[in-house]
Amino acid sequence: MDERTPAWGIQPVPERLRVLGLVDTMLLWGNLSISLLVIVLGAVLVPALSLKQALLAILIGALAGNLLLGLAALIGADARVPGMVVLRAPLGRRGSYVPTVVNVAQNLGWSTFELIVISTAAAALSKKVFGFEARWAWALLFGGVAVALALLGPIGFVRRYVRKFAVWAVAASMIYLTWWALDKSNLHQFWHAPGQGGLGLGSGIDVVIGSIVSWTPLAADYTRFSRDRSSAFWGAAVGYLLPTLWCFGLGALLVLARNVTDAADVPAAVAAGGAVSGLALLALTVDESDEAFADIYSTAVSIQNVLPRASQRLLIVLVSAAATAGAIAIDLRNYQAFLLLLGSVFVPLFGVLLADWLRAGAHYREADIFGARLWRFDQLAAWIVGFALYQWLSPQGPSWWTDAVAHLHPGHATWTASLPSFAAAFVLATAAGLVFGREDARRVGRRSREPLPRPR
Repeated sequence: MDERTPAWGIQPVPERLRVLGLVDTMLLWGNLSISLLVIVLGAVLVPALSLKQALLAILIGALAGNLLLGLAALIGADARVPGMVVLRAPLGRRGSYVPTVVNVAQNLGWSTFELIVISTAAAALSKKVFGFEARWAWALLFGGVAVALALLGPIGFVRRYVRKFAVWAVAASMIYLTWWALDKSNLHQFWHAPGQGGLGLGSGIDVVIGSIVSWTPLAADYTRFSRDRSSAFWGAAVGYLLPTLWCFGLGALLVLARNVTDAADVPAAVAAGGAVSGLALLALTVDESDEAFADIYSTAVSIQNVLPRASQRLLIVLVSAAATAGAIAIDLRNYQAFLLLLGSVFVPLFGVLLADWLRAGAHYREADIFGARLWRFDQLAAWIVGFALYQWLSPQGPSWWTDAVAHLHPGHATWTASLPSFAAAFVLATAAGLVFGREDARRVGRRSREPLPRPR
């Protein structure tokens, strides 16, 4: 089979292209979870939280988030269509456009942030070695790299890039950076030092969950190429879990060990650590293109849920251009609220999807997706209630939004807002399904089936 996967659109992936096994899937998700951005997010947790609290938040958030990610990957392997197309089943064909708009926005935001992190790290290295920064030039360069990877498609990306290069370079870099952080660490002192406040344990858990759950709408975009449901679930859940624990923990340790006062300064601090540290940072910087690839590719695929006949390759180029422009214009600051806002949207959304999938017998037929009714307002309402509960427990977003929520006397939960939000959406979606039922997909499909685009 040609590893250069065709620009497969929204129709179910045929058997001949379902070739990613357990090892392939674990390598894919493991590589996506090893990220400079995740290390920077780990740096956000301390010293606001103590090291004990930060590690507890990382453990709880990673376990909860990766369970949801694994289930999203499984549903994608079952349905064999992209993530936003899967949402046609619980929300309706037109109803799925609502999360599609949000997902396109979040993917553009993530790809922009990834290119900011990459260009910031590359600029720090070039300043140390060559005496110039030129962050804009690095953003342009790695934006082009991300386009090239996205045009390979998921199978080509895993088989031709991750297996042959990325996994080895990243593993060596992470091992060295961990030693570099531990070499200057007084673990006994760090362990007993109290947190300085400004971030609660629950908010720390939500940061970790939010960073993982932001992948759940994208999971099916890749696991639709998996051989079976089992390899998709375990490959995503375990493949993403272990490196997530490592990267978040390393980020927290770097702040304490290297006296970095701002999480955004982590790349520059590593670059200043010497030649070997610089090489390790270089490898991680190049590998960071993986995350930009995933966000750009999934943005294009998500847009095809609304515009199925649009050229996927053209969309990839346009999305990359927008992300690169944003990376040049935006500085790496104030992204924690962005993560939590995304979590408040996608955690309850996945609760609705999981509830409907289980109601469908833990299996979506093609007619359940492409023959769905236009709108399922009961499921949309369950999603909105879950989002509202999250925001009431932990208001997140722009100041105008949090000021408006403040008039409702929010709860300001000291524990996590993610899990209650997920539970509420799941229970309400299940109850709505029992009350309103699920219209027979075969009957709906006969009268409302949509034409599908050609795969190329």
